[in-house]
Amino acid sequence: MTLPVLAEVVRSGYVEGSHTGSVVVLDAAGRTVLALGDVHRPVFPRSSNKPLQAVGLLAQGWQPADSRELALATSSHSGEDGHLAVVREMLEGAGLDETALRCPEMLPLNEAAAHALLARGERPSRLTMNCSGKHAGMLATAVANGQPTETYLDREHPVQIGLERTLEELAGERIEHVAVDGCGAPQHALSLSGLARAFAGLQREVADAMRDNPWHVGGTDRDVTRLMERVPGLVVKDGAEAVYGAALADGSAVALKIQDGSARARTPVLVAALRHLGVEGLDDLATTPVLGGGRVVGEVRVTPLLAA
Repeated sequence: MTLPVLAEVVRSGYVEGSHTGSVVVLDAAGRTVLALGDVHRPVFPRSSNKPLQAVGLLAQGWQPADSRELALATSSHSGEDGHLAVVREMLEGAGLDETALRCPEMLPLNEAAAHALLARGERPSRLTMNCSGKHAGMLATAVANGQPTETYLDREHPVQIGLERTLEELAGERIEHVAVDGCGAPQHALSLSGLARAFAGLQREVADAMRDNPWHVGGTDRDVTRLMERVPGLVVKDGAEAVYGAALADGSAVALKIQDGSARARTPVLVAALRHLGVEGLDDLATTPVLGGGRVVGEVRVTPLLAA
């Protein structure tokens, strides 16, 4: 299937490139308002699955100490001090420390936090890896159920079996493909329609934790954080390779995937999709600047096909 062009790169009035992809918009009754591209083909939502996985952790008996911990379990955090403090609390509450984490070592996503870490003579760690909150939630769930922690990333581990079942229930479809995500955890493929349905039916406790703690879901200057801070009732989660899942308080939802994995087109497409649900006031996020010589010389913007 030939996918439609959802966004284009414009410099000095010249369209120098484009981004194809797929996007689906559901209204509060679950009806399809907009569907462009192949919204039924499975994709790997990557970290956009994290809020759904958090629902599964709660269903298995995890009891986070507060909403910050629950938000961190859904996050791809920027590795700032406030993020790391909460992840430590999650691990300590389960009687563990960061040595129990099995995600790879990685610098913080936040540039200032990464520079500060290196200036202190420290090395990238599992704790500073952006998925450490999800991993801490998985570990705490295993401890709560008396299950082994050393193998918590194995697909056959009870925690992972439960998470796969939860994703299928929320998406309303069978999972046909399971891979290994960048953080080492199982990654489950869903269609964009299934991802949108899952966000529309997201458990209230998880959605409220994200809405109440948008900085903990992302971090300073992150689009995912700015979107939830700006739009009352919005819950949204970004995923690697240019995926977004989102829902409003009324149950309307959006899911999208930019085919080439370019994140620069992801937020403008999401903003345009949210406009189909009546969300306005995000004009500053409706384009992504293109820089040249340190100044803005162009933009990535959605095509009329999506903007109409």
